[in-house]
Amino acid sequence: MKYLLFFIFLVQCLISNSQQKEIRVVENNKYLISWPKGDVTALTYTLKGSKKNLNISFPEFEINGEKMPTVLERLKITKAGMLLSNGCSEFELSGKFINNPSITLTVILQIPIDNSVLRFKYCLSDSKNLKLTKKSGFDNITYLTFSNTSSSIKEIRISEFNHRLHANHRTEYILDDRFIENEGSFMGPIAVFQETENTFLVAYEHGSQFPDRFLEFSLNKNKTVAIVSKKANYLTNQLVNGFSSVWFQFAGTTGGEDELSNEYRNFILNHMTQNGESRKPYIFYNTWGRQERVQWRGDKYLSSMNLKWTLDEIDKAHSMGIEVFVIDAGWFIKTGDWEVNRDFFPDDLKEVRSRLKSYGMKLGLWFNPTVAAVTSDMYQKNLANLMSMDGTYREPYEIWETEKSVNMCLVSPYWEDFAEVLIRLTKELGVSYFKWDAIGQYGCNDSNHLHGTEEHSAEERTQRYAFLQPEYMAKIVDRVCKVAPQVIFDFDITEDGRCVGLQFLSVGKYFIINNGPYYHNFDLVPEWKSVLPSGNPNIFVQPGPARGWFVRSILDYDKWIPSVLFLTHYQPDEPRNSQIINLGSLILGQNGVWGEILKTSDQGVLLFDSVLTKYKQIRNDITQAKMVMTGEPGGSPEIYEKINPITGKGCVVIFANEKGKHSYITASKVNPSYWHNEQVEIRFDKVGRGIIDVEFTSPSAKIIFFGVK
Repeated sequence: MKYLLFFIFLVQCLISNSQQKEIRVVENNKYLISWPKGDVTALTYTLKGSKKNLNISFPEFEINGEKMPTVLERLKITKAGMLLSNGCSEFELSGKFINNPSITLTVILQIPIDNSVLRFKYCLSDSKNLKLTKKSGFDNITYLTFSNTSSSIKEIRISEFNHRLHANHRTEYILDDRFIENEGSFMGPIAVFQETENTFLVAYEHGSQFPDRFLEFSLNKNKTVAIVSKKANYLTNQLVNGFSSVWFQFAGTTGGEDELSNEYRNFILNHMTQNGESRKPYIFYNTWGRQERVQWRGDKYLSSMNLKWTLDEIDKAHSMGIEVFVIDAGWFIKTGDWEVNRDFFPDDLKEVRSRLKSYGMKLGLWFNPTVAAVTSDMYQKNLANLMSMDGTYREPYEIWETEKSVNMCLVSPYWEDFAEVLIRLTKELGVSYFKWDAIGQYGCNDSNHLHGTEEHSAEERTQRYAFLQPEYMAKIVDRVCKVAPQVIFDFDITEDGRCVGLQFLSVGKYFIINNGPYYHNFDLVPEWKSVLPSGNPNIFVQPGPARGWFVRSILDYDKWIPSVLFLTHYQPDEPRNSQIINLGSLILGQNGVWGEILKTSDQGVLLFDSVLTKYKQIRNDITQAKMVMTGEPGGSPEIYEKINPITGKGCVVIFANEKGKHSYITASKVNPSYWHNEQVEIRFDKVGRGIIDVEFTSPSAKIIFFGVK
């Protein structure tokens, strides 16, 4: 009902403003987007409650060898307020270029009802077969320009791979006058700048491993900032007609950076995607942790892939409070066709599905979307869509002890066939979670696909494939979710060289860490060699606190991007203190479990179930709440607070590795109803904040839930 009222409100604003003023306006509760009635070169973003206006200048394109700024004769609303499932209203604004009326620019706006983020993209149409060119040999699009009167700007990276921790991390850098005076550039994809009374954010939705830039922010001495194309945003002589940009984001607040990060985080969680299931804090179990351990003991990864083992694990997982059961690599007879291996599951997973259904659990399956077995129907159907580099095809290779396969190009018509396979599996097997793995960003420059022709160099086709890969991944997700909106897509970014950015988060979530660093990350052995007779290359797989030091290191994403979007698996191994550490870690948003759960004792099962049952009462509050962090992983104490300031519900988790007493006062008021584990005392100050006193006698974690029954 509130979204209907919002739509009516927007329409009324449009009508009243068009009748009474020489501007056009769309707005929500936080900002106005306006433009003049006559010639238009920019949209104006105005924060309500502030006198500050920021002009977002329209793009400049190189067309037929000349840089052409966008000056529109007028800008009309061609689609008004279509309500989306994410609580945004979508508008389309269109206008013709004054200097070339054959070209029309369409701006698509997505506007949440009560959030300061504007999401928008550009599309071009043309009736004269004009072309986007690269006169200098490089991309030449300036997507948007805005003024920045502050003396510095903050770059927020989200794809910087830290080899010590073996994971992508959020990093922030201040670019002061030195960089502005020398007209530097930076990758982002998020930029924040704070002025006297306001703070603003600009971002683009794409993805690549830092520092591999496809777009970048460009600084200018005149205090303007632009987002420009760096490489592969389009092909040389690509037709203007049909060009579409990536999505951009613009946000502001009358407060500081903390208020802005609250707004942005809320947008990512609640309004960025129409695939809302990816934002829900389900508890996941994945069989790979068990499969690895079996292999380390000298058997094969798939030796435990059978019906009985799977059913026993489902029973145990349900008893522990797990909700999504993911069967990892090896459930299939061959890649490409992705049909159930009946040697392992003679009934096509019917009993597995029945058992999961009886428990109210969901089924998930592992995929590598870029491979097809050489005997598969998918391979035969897509012979023209195999990955190749400089005319060379990779030799077929074994996929986790299954049939040899070859690499398929995602940026080819193959993507549609793969999407149809996933749709079939949602219908036939009831799959509601797809784990995607092993998708490197580079790998194809074939001239017969959708990322360039013989007219383009091999290098341009290579880069164009990498640029388009996240777009085609999103196209697959959107096609499947249109048919099966209950499905969650999870992209494994546990190794470097994978596409990390905001674009995939617009349709799904990330699987960010498996076991953490390997022995070779610390120069203990050559790469992918092990110091153990078992061949296990993973260091942090033993019970105890060490694994958590590394795996919790990515929780600082939660300042801007909710931790629920970074699935990580913790282990249920005894002793009890190790289990407490793992439980305290996973409830902070990472929400994953793997390992040999069948070895978990009855007492361990009861512990997991009791803690997760309480967690589920307040997990939506924990998901909504932004992380407050004190200390660092490995320190004593290391404290995490996730309290919803509206309800006072949430959690505080305190880790320590040394004996001793610690105290903590919550940043937010808390609900007076609480639960905690041993050696914890709770008091309240006069404002309603929680005063927490804890004592450690050994390495462990203290878990405090506020708002539980």
